[in-house]
Amino acid sequence: MRIIAGRYKGRPLASPRWPGLRPTSDKLRETLFNILAPRIAGARVLDGFAGTGALGIEALSRGAAHVTFVDRDRRAMALTATNLSRCGITDGYAMIRGCIETIARAVATRQFDLILLDPPYDEADLRTTIQAVGGRLAEGGLLVLERARRRSPPDSAGDLVRVRDVLSGDSALTFYSRGDRGGESDEA
Repeated sequence: MRIIAGRYKGRPLASPRWPGLRPTSDKLRETLFNILAPRIAGARVLDGFAGTGALGIEALSRGAAHVTFVDRDRRAMALTATNLSRCGITDGYAMIRGCIETIARAVATRQFDLILLDPPYDEADLRTTIQAVGGRLAEGGLLVLERARRRSPPDSAGDLVRVRDVLSGDSALTFYSRGDRGGESDEA
């Protein structure tokens, strides 16, 4: 794993040394950030289910103003801290340990331009996960859910509606925003 583009391009990231953590592949991360490119500069980002921190660090590398990393696993939070250190990142982020519902309450006064969620593929109730943090999405913001391709995402969750799906191998990215725009699908 490495940072793909931006200020920290090429920096290697540490991988988990325990089972159960599935980092987003470099290919899928590149696809995601190619889509998000116009939204990154100056964005406030929530990296939910941060794991290695790769999504949030990629956002910082590409010019995000601030990233809040969230994970319930202390090992994942330590791994994110290691990866931030490897990249020489000392500010522009916050780390919160806890489940996503707890975090939604902890960040109740914050709004995020981008919310990136990468929950465990087989454990998460996707609608509940989206609804837990969807209220923290700023007007005009975008929530992106990484999921197993075999799992159907909800068409809506709270006031968020699905606007796009990008399929890549066994994974998929589902994009949500407020309002009702037509959904489109792409194969990456």
